Amino acid sequence: MDHSGHGMNMDLPPFTLGRGLELSADPFFLISCLVALALYGWGVVRLVRRGDKWQVGRTISFVAGVLTILLVMCTKLNDYGMVMFSVHMVQHMIISMLSPILILMGAPITLALRALPVAARGSKGPREWLLWVLQSRYMRIITHPAFTIPLFIASLYALYFTPLFDTLMGSKPGHIGMMVHFLAVGLVFFWPIMGVDPGPHRPGYIMRMLELFAGMPFHAFFGIALMMASEPMVGTYKNPPSSLGIDALADQTAAGGIAWAFSEVPSVLVLLALLFQWYRSDQRQARRTDRAADRDGDKELEAYNAYLASLAARGR
Repeated sequence: MDHSGHGMNMDLPPFTLGRGLELSADPFFLISCLVALALYGWGVVRLVRRGDKWQVGRTISFVAGVLTILLVMCTKLNDYGMVMFSVHMVQHMIISMLSPILILMGAPITLALRALPVAARGSKGPREWLLWVLQSRYMRIITHPAFTIPLFIASLYALYFTPLFDTLMGSKPGHIGMMVHFLAVGLVFFWPIMGVDPGPHRPGYIMRMLELFAGMPFHAFFGIALMMASEPMVGTYKNPPSSLGIDALADQTAAGGIAWAFSEVPSVLVLLALLFQWYRSDQRQARRTDRAADRDGDKELEAYNAYLASLAARGR
């Protein structure tokens, strides 16, 4: 089996972090990531040139998210991930959980809506098509928790515990498609929860937290199932190359531990982000209330005081 350098027939030396971080670019992901960075940079430059502001933190977050994809797909981590379940699980966890969160915190949809020019009346340009997609019935379905949570769970159990995983790993297009799927699932799952970009599904903060934690236990159960198995469960990793010097069952146990432990980190990051957004929202609401009170002489307070006075008058 050959994957243009990412293949089972490679006699890789025993894994070390230094060897895993050596460059080994996958053309599809390299080009895609560079295009994403270029488009985001174009949007930021366009805003700055016309005098608009764009938060530096958003740019840093988006760039960091794209770099995490390059880290796991354009280094020898991708090579080792073809023959070591534990390394593949690192790829999966990063590209499905960490990368989407960082990218979404960069607010790419908001940037696109602000940077793209408005089309002439009676015609549709990129900005209008983007709005149409965001408001479409299809987008409402794929961002609804009744869809995203089962999809998030199925991407673990239906993939690894069926022959589908081995089939996809048997070809380069299959492997690329699987990794793109991991990224896409992470994006649609975290998009409504993060609430940074506009979208068709925008629940309240409590509901977002419930959605976040609804999928996380299944990650833990999946990891525990791998750790407790008495034999290798995924055909692709049953017979690792002898040059690696690893035991397939021990490597699977390590993969399970990674899946179990990693699910907690993104949950904490997103929870902290939600709490911060909630705090900022309350602060903005309080400022709006204060400004309204300044404009109308606090009529709401006057009405409440009059109500109390009427109650007191009745009691006399």
